[in-house]
Amino acid sequence: MKNKNINTNYKWILHITIITFFLATILNFFSDIALKESNLLVAFCILGFIVLIGVVFDIIGIAVISGREEPFHAMAAKKVFGAKEGIKLLRNANMVANFCNDVVGDISGIVSGAALMAIIVKLAFEGPESSLYTAILGGLLSAITIGGKAIGKNIGIAKSQSIVYTVAVILAWVEKNMGIKILPDYKNNKRKKRK
Repeated sequence: MKNKNINTNYKWILHITIITFFLATILNFFSDIALKESNLLVAFCILGFIVLIGVVFDIIGIAVISGREEPFHAMAAKKVFGAKEGIKLLRNANMVANFCNDVVGDISGIVSGAALMAIIVKLAFEGPESSLYTAILGGLLSAITIGGKAIGKNIGIAKSQSIVYTVAVILAWVEKNMGIKILPDYKNNKRKKRK
């Protein structure tokens, strides 16, 4: 049994590494093109959107970790749309949180840093003050990102059930209309009970 768990972990690590590479490459490519073709106002909006993606996925990751299965079992018994996907999210909480908090969170942090550098180039700071302006903008970006994620964690914990259900409905719609199965079935994957 131990070998099976180790193999599963290595498989997940390989999958998430490949997914991270493609997601980071695509986001960097499109943000770079968008920033080069945009004015300063649009560039700051793009930067804000990248930060927002990181915060939203952080909220989802926290909600899945802190959510409870029982309400979703009751909903599944009544055949409520999305209830089964809610159970899948909760039973795969480690993978979902890893993807949302680490993969998307880290990618958005890296891409937002690159986007800030592109904005700084657009601003064309010159002279000895340029380092000061760059440091201030970098500090502002860090403060907004970390502050946003701190607020997001409180929202994720307080509204965990409704957030998980919203994501579950989206997953259910994707599975039903696009035929894409994102998470494995939950019947053979029992969640550890929290103390």
